[in-house]
Amino acid sequence: MKRLFINIGILVQVETGDSVLKRAGEEMSVMNLIKDSYMAVENEVISDFGSMETLRALTSNGVEYWLENMADEVVDLKGAVVMPSFCDSHTHLVYAGSREREFIDKVRGLSYKEIAARGGGILNSAQLLHETDENELFRQTEVRAREILSYGTGAVEIKSGYGLNPEDEIKMLRVAKRIEKETPLTVKTTFLGAHAVPSRYLGKREEYVNEIINEMIPVIATEELADYVDVFTEDGFFTVEDTDRILNAGMKYGLRAKVHANQMSFSGGVQVGVKYNAISVDHLEFTGVEEFNILKNSDTMATLLPGSTFFLEMEYAPARRMIESGIAVALATNYNPGSSPYGDMRFIMALAALKYKMTTEEIINAVTINGAYAMGLSESHGSIARGKRADFIVCKDIPSLDYIPYTFTSPLIDQIWLGGVKISVS
Repeated sequence: MKRLFINIGILVQVETGDSVLKRAGEEMSVMNLIKDSYMAVENEVISDFGSMETLRALTSNGVEYWLENMADEVVDLKGAVVMPSFCDSHTHLVYAGSREREFIDKVRGLSYKEIAARGGGILNSAQLLHETDENELFRQTEVRAREILSYGTGAVEIKSGYGLNPEDEIKMLRVAKRIEKETPLTVKTTFLGAHAVPSRYLGKREEYVNEIINEMIPVIATEELADYVDVFTEDGFFTVEDTDRILNAGMKYGLRAKVHANQMSFSGGVQVGVKYNAISVDHLEFTGVEEFNILKNSDTMATLLPGSTFFLEMEYAPARRMIESGIAVALATNYNPGSSPYGDMRFIMALAALKYKMTTEEIINAVTINGAYAMGLSESHGSIARGKRADFIVCKDIPSLDYIPYTFTSPLIDQIWLGGVKISVS
């Protein structure tokens, strides 16, 4: 199927030369645009794009000629803005039930750690997930998957981590794989058995790490259920030494590293992540000059999760200083039931503008090409380029790109196309 999209008001995030895999530092302010443009899509990929003036000059007979010689269908977008779909590189989309009771506990003044100590937090989700069969777990997760699709997300990373035993971790990853098969989303999966220490290993954390290394990773890797391995490196959860052992074990089985790093303290998570060439280190509320220098000289993406910071009422990551230090920054939702119960990337974009003081150009790079990089997808996703997957959003009539983070609760998305197919989100 060949489609020709014409009369695009602004075509955003285009690559006309060498393919870009990520943007770092000052380059995050670069945003290539083509006004009054067209885009050609053949089957699942973008085959061409350019200015309408060029198209008219080449094909002076207009729509009839285009239908006869260039396309099976011509789609007139009537001045709309077109940009790549969002790439959400950090979510916990597979979970059971909800945790609004803890939200009220938080409102009443309890801290995240205090709620966890009372049996809430990750361990609460683990118990709910254990009691939920796989089909019901998939049903609940598919609702959230369709939700994020409606918000314009086309590619998503989904973590395990609410199982905390071999059977339930595997169950979570199987559900994530079903989401990939049964929805239009592009999905990457991450094994996060080291999300918390389960109650059955209370006081025996190292024994649980041994279970992760010796029982979980071999099976998950053999069954090809995960692309990445992740660890929550933080005081009260897993140490740098634990993280080193788990990432090393994952590497031996072909699982590239990711790390929940420096969310609540200077945990050393950035350092151990970069040591293992992690594709991303995520959270990063506590980062300083040492971490900046390490990240700048690495291939690791710094992924920021302002939705969690907002919900937990913490200090925001120093995004402005990161970018000025030459670091590549991605933004993700961290969609989960305990600290970020929302999956709308436009809300994350608004937080990035208001709390990180990022410009619109930096934000768009962070939620498209850099988000794709943080999932190992930037060769096929995250920008408008010949040969890349035709995943894009058609916005309603807007006066400028700044309008997107500015009016973050307004329904601005008119159409969503994934793999060259128009997606119904009703």
